[in-house]
Amino acid sequence: MIKRTVYFGTPAYLKTKDEQLVFESSETSETKSLPIEDIGVLILDHQQITITQALIAKLLANNVALITCDNSHHPTGLLLNLDGNTLQSAKFQAQVEATAPLKKQLWQQTVGCKINNQAALLETIRVPVKNMRNWAAGVKSGDSDNHEAVAAVYYWKNLFPLFPDFKRERFGDAPNNLLNYGYAILRAVTARNLVASGLLPTLGIFHKNQYNAYCLADDIMEPYRPFVDKIVLNIINLNGKFLELTPNMKKELLAIPAMDVMINNEKSPLMVAVQKTTASLVKCFEGKQRKILYPEFI
Repeated sequence: MIKRTVYFGTPAYLKTKDEQLVFESSETSETKSLPIEDIGVLILDHQQITITQALIAKLLANNVALITCDNSHHPTGLLLNLDGNTLQSAKFQAQVEATAPLKKQLWQQTVGCKINNQAALLETIRVPVKNMRNWAAGVKSGDSDNHEAVAAVYYWKNLFPLFPDFKRERFGDAPNNLLNYGYAILRAVTARNLVASGLLPTLGIFHKNQYNAYCLADDIMEPYRPFVDKIVLNIINLNGKFLELTPNMKKELLAIPAMDVMINNEKSPLMVAVQKTTASLVKCFEGKQRKILYPEFI
């Protein structure tokens, strides 16, 4: 079953009753409820939302990724379950003992797939991508020649024709705000599925920032980023340069977990595809297979 992404952007009181999330609006006194087991990602985007500890505990017990936003409506926090898999200890051990050569091979696959997906998106707007395909094919173990960065320069220069001087920066000008919001949702989906697969999101195969609790999520989400970029490109095509983050834009970005992607020659919702990716990563750590399953942008 595809888990839902649930968004709250108005003053509210959230609690639980009978395995349901109960929403009480502070503005209209309206009360609604939905099964907690149906939720995959929950986003809290208002400074006057109150949530009970009992509800938080049930959300985490059901492996819901809980995202909190700041007063500028950008995601700033992510809360995950610590006990997401019955064989977690054994899978942690396999992850910790993964060799450096294995990690470098996995990163090689990850970067190659990311660049190919970026190239496929550029092809939809008729940008020449021969160099991109060559860079993807030429990625070495550990991406020692840094093809990811080389491809990124070309990609961002050509992806948004309305923004010819665009630079991808976390705190940069629009459409960075849309990308940040979409990537935060993608990161939550990825981290949630890593935990469900019995892995520790902190231990990356490439990212190693000691202050980053989600290094592995940042690694594994890389080939999925172009799917977020596609939605942002669609928003730009509809809105031009007027890119203040509106409710309608958020609605578009909140659909990321349900968007269709192709993985292993099958069409699948992105959230399900990420689960297939994280499950394949476990098998790589355990020595049962050598290739991570990633989506193809077609």
